[in-house]
Amino acid sequence: MSIMSYTGGTILAMAGEGCVCIGSDLRFGEQMTTIATDVPKIEKLTDHVYIGMGGFHSDARTVIDKMKFRRSLYELREFRTLRPEVAATMLSNLLYHHRFGSYFCEPVIAGLDMETGKPYICGMDTIGCIASPRDFIAVGTGQEYVLGVCEGFWRENMSPDELFEATAQSLLSGLERDAGSGWGAVIYTITKDKVNVKTIKARMD
Repeated sequence: MSIMSYTGGTILAMAGEGCVCIGSDLRFGEQMTTIATDVPKIEKLTDHVYIGMGGFHSDARTVIDKMKFRRSLYELREFRTLRPEVAATMLSNLLYHHRFGSYFCEPVIAGLDMETGKPYICGMDTIGCIASPRDFIAVGTGQEYVLGVCEGFWRENMSPDELFEATAQSLLSGLERDAGSGWGAVIYTITKDKVNVKTIKARMD
């Protein structure tokens, strides 16, 4: 088994019209043994920028802590909040800096640019190569199960409610088929005015 799938987990981000959703499952395991059932893989960077981290859990936590430190430094130096594109570049630089002893993690960044109101989602590999699609991106052990369903659910200019429904159904479909993910999911719907957080139940086996 690959070290990237050792602790399991699936993360999905989708972009809509002036909104973005990012969700993850709640399972934490060691290969096929479930250790905990209340471990989301998503952390808040700013009010409108969230980071999801798949891969090996201890490396993922290390990278998230380093990103929070760099975000604080950025806000102190620049006197402004972190935009999602800047967060992506910051994370990419961090991962590339460690390319010869890379962190075993698959990051996803989702957020809204408060200057333009446009949604932004991106993912990257272990050395920080950015992929920024306009529709959706998934990482983790359930990635291949989620992407096909997303193709069917996603469409352009979805409202926040429609986007949440598409994200929830796509993520749940993947969780039912992936043994390394499951035990429910948490989904963040980010809009200009607020962030809705919903926990949804899934199969418990």
